[in-house]
Order: sequence, then structure tokens, then C-alpha cells
Amino acid sequence: MTSASAAPVIEIHELSKSYGRVRALDKLSLRVEGGAVGLLGPNGAGKTTLIKLLLGLLVPDSGSARIAGADPRSAQGRLDLRRAVGYMPESDCLIPGMSAIELVATLGELSGLSHADAMTRAHEVLDYVGLDEARYRDSEQYSTGMKQRLKLAQALVHDPALLLLDEPTNGLDPKGRKHMLELVADLGTAQGKSLLVCSHLLPDIERTCARVVVLKAGHAVLEGSIAELTHTRGRRLRAHFAGALEPLDALLEQAGVAVESRNGNARVLVLPESEGDADSLFALCHRAGVRIESLSQLRSSLEQVFLEGIAREEPA
Repeated sequence: MTSASAAPVIEIHELSKSYGRVRALDKLSLRVEGGAVGLLGPNGAGKTTLIKLLLGLLVPDSGSARIAGADPRSAQGRLDLRRAVGYMPESDCLIPGMSAIELVATLGELSGLSHADAMTRAHEVLDYVGLDEARYRDSEQYSTGMKQRLKLAQALVHDPALLLLDEPTNGLDPKGRKHMLELVADLGTAQGKSLLVCSHLLPDIERTCARVVVLKAGHAVLEGSIAELTHTRGRRLRAHFAGALEPLDALLEQAGVAVESRNGNARVLVLPESEGDADSLFALCHRAGVRIESLSQLRSSLEQVFLEGIAREEPA
């Protein structure tokens, strides 16, 4: 399958879109590199509007966007992105009365493939998503999980370099969700695709993406590497102690060590940013007559980072 390009796959400059008095996107500027990127945000943040603008399904009020090098505002740009981008919508996109093989092959032809190539690729992608034995069944008879995999197959049929996946695990049971996440993760790693994954399930994003963009009220309030964003300011440690902890708690407060939580003889501590190691903690324990039984470094969860991001003030 096609490898992801090193160039930005999505470039957005002051993109705005309103529905009456509701401002869905407000001068959004964004640059998305290749790789797997999660698109997060509360309901009404502008995620679906952004995807539709990128695909040329909506016309912006102002600003510009380029996706896979194409301008979705022009007719030629929409033709170009149809060949370069695969889209898995949140809602069903099935054509009544068609089998899976007919549906995927037809959409392959609409993406620019010849009839023979579309049929060959349809068989390949249905095998890939695990629908090989059901390819000739009427797709309307499919279960929810099968329909989700069929939507992924039609997005893949023309072998695009970039995939826009809108809620790929929507409505799936745990087994189906696990299978879908395995497919999405494989596409972003072994298959070398660039992905923009829109989901309200943060664990799904953590499992499949390396970077995130968080939208709130039409603005990007947070973006970056998940690994970098989920490391807190200062060293965050979980420690288990032996001994009376009242003297230690007093010394920790004096030393500027924040106690995030207490549970029996366990503490979650945040050392000041200036502390390069935990030597000072051991010194405080020695003074308090307390022994450290275990010590491990923690990081913020993506959920915590997400909540902190959407709690920030919106840009002026």
C-alpha cells in the first residue's frame, strides 16, 4: 500500500464556517503532518464540520484548506482528493440492494479505478477487513460490526495515502471494537497510511494515534505528540512508604513537593520542575524516619490532558 508522504497532509489557514449565528469553526489554522493523528473535542467543537470542509462537502465562509495537496474549494481539487483520500463516515454509506463486493467495487470506480482494477481491489480490501466469506451477501443484512468494516473497506479500495476515519468504533461491541482498532493501528504502522481519526473515545486514540488535535468551539486548543502531552510538568511519582507519614507530609509541604493524592501509606507526589531526580525525596524520608518501599514515575492520562485543554480560555 501507498506510503505516507513526509509533506503535510493537511494545511488549514484561518478557516471559518457558520450555520446562522452558530460559529462552527472560527479562523482555524492547523498543519497536520503525515502519520496517525487523533481529532478530539466535545460535541459541537467543529470536528464534523472540519472533515466536511476538507472533503469539499461544505464551502467555507472564509479561509482555505489543502488536503493531500488538493484544494477542496475547486472542482479539480475535489477530483484530486477523491483519488488521494479515503473517507469512512460515521453514518452508514450503504447503497440498498448491493452486495459488499458490488458496493466496494462501485465506489472504487467512482474514485478513479477501472472496472477490472476496482473489482480486484474490492476483493483484496474485503479480505483485509475480514469480510471475505460475506462478500456476496446483501450489505443491508450485515451486523453493525460488519457494516463498520465494510465502510473501512470502501475507504481503502483505491489505496489512498490519507484516511479520514469518523468514529470508526461507533456502535461496536468489545470484540468488534478490538478488531477495528487492530485494523486502524495496522494501517498507520505496517501499511504506512496517514490517518485523521475522529473519536470521542480517548483510549481508542491512545491506541491508534501518535499525535492529537483538540478542538473547542471551532478553535484548536491543544495539539502535539501524545507522548509529550501526557508527561506532566515536574516529576509525578507514586510512592509506597513504611512508617508514620505525618512528619513526612509536613516536610514535603515545606520542600514544595505537591501531594496529589493519599491512600493509606501510598502517595502520588509531584516534584518541582527543578528536581532532576528523586534524591531530595529520599533525603526527606531519611529525616522523617520513613522508608520508601516502592517508587514509580507516572504520566498524565490523555483524558486528563484533554480535560485540561478544553477547560482553557478560548482564544480571543
